Amino acid sequence: MSSQSAGVQASILDRIFKLSQKHTSVRTEIVAGLTTFVAMAYILFVNPNILANTGIPHEAAVAATIWSAGLCTLAMGLFANYPVALAPGMGLNAFFAFYVCGTLGLPWQTALGAVFVSGIVFFLLTVTKLRQLIIDSVPMSLKAAVVVGIGMFIAFVGLQTSGIIVASDATKITLGSLTDTKVLLACLGIVIIGVLLALHVKGAMLIGIVAVGILGMILGVTPAPQKVTDVVSVDFPGMGETFMQMDLGGAIHYGIISIIFTFTVVELFDNIGTLIGVTKAAGLMDKDGHIENIDRALLTDSLGTMVSAVMGTCTVTSYVESTAGVNAGGKTGLTAVTVGVCFLLAFFFAPLFGLIPGFATAPALIIVGAMMMKNVLGVNFNDYTDSIPAFLTIIMMPMSYSIANGFGFGFSSYCLLKVFTGKIREVTPVMWIVTIIFMISFVMHG
Repeated sequence: MSSQSAGVQASILDRIFKLSQKHTSVRTEIVAGLTTFVAMAYILFVNPNILANTGIPHEAAVAATIWSAGLCTLAMGLFANYPVALAPGMGLNAFFAFYVCGTLGLPWQTALGAVFVSGIVFFLLTVTKLRQLIIDSVPMSLKAAVVVGIGMFIAFVGLQTSGIIVASDATKITLGSLTDTKVLLACLGIVIIGVLLALHVKGAMLIGIVAVGILGMILGVTPAPQKVTDVVSVDFPGMGETFMQMDLGGAIHYGIISIIFTFTVVELFDNIGTLIGVTKAAGLMDKDGHIENIDRALLTDSLGTMVSAVMGTCTVTSYVESTAGVNAGGKTGLTAVTVGVCFLLAFFFAPLFGLIPGFATAPALIIVGAMMMKNVLGVNFNDYTDSIPAFLTIIMMPMSYSIANGFGFGFSSYCLLKVFTGKIREVTPVMWIVTIIFMISFVMHG
């Protein structure tokens, strides 16, 4: 490529992404995008494994994960000009698989219908500016507790998947066999990822997953690839079995208000929190806390939720791993476009994702849960009417195997404690509405 044509391309990219205005360069943005992709590529292994528990064919889950992450991240870069990557959300996929399809026993098609409806709700909240009202109505302690509770739930699922925690007739759950090779490998995975994170090694999650997967093959506890096409292939996986399979009628007929509410609220708060953190690190937030193009980012995310349901996966959301790219210098949407292209190129390695067993991806779930624990600092432990509802939110999610139940116990106890301690003015009308919905749901479902 001649220097003149390279200069023309750089000029076009500069106009599209405002590189000069943001004091960055094409090279810096591409390096930042590669950094973000490596940091979050573990989702390509983890999400299909989680969705497989619902009955979704693994190959279709891989294709849906790649398409939704790739297209939505490209949209975030081109439309909002944000260095933020999107992919099916951790926590949201656990809620989708283990509660909606597992505990409630709903078909995955119905669950996809609920995801699509939540995307419509999020879209309406975005364009009508109601999202801010909802965010402001929920107390900070409960917002923090919801994130921590979901982290506990994710970690609990990881502990079960790895065999570290198993069922027990006497105590319900107990410690698994530490002489089991798979359990030992999962424990090793936790150590590997933990050490790499502590040493600030980029791609720690991905390295840990691949390392444990390879060790499993070496030790003969999981099948190893026999030919090149077992790892790399041009015969891309299709998502024909999941594309446009969401059952809107089933979702509406079931009356899953709490499920749609949970998808919407978790996505709303998770996305807002991530965008605030990433945009602040990228210098996109002014001194008054105003974030440029925030509505475009939220609009992209809400449309992405509907796209993910159409593709056949759970809700996509902004990923906090985007901060890895920001720390590498990413400031514009070119970083996100680079990540999106990398996701689409992952189709060439789709066969590899089917070779990584559950005990290899489980450590990533446990570590993600540990990382989400830091949000407990947002709980006001000096006020029992705040801390007790927060605790119930956190503990009830893993113990009842339901994120929705954690929401319900937290919201309901918050309102009741405030009423009986003379602090009713701290309860907003929106909180009352949410609490009433949950109480009705508890009664209806016994």
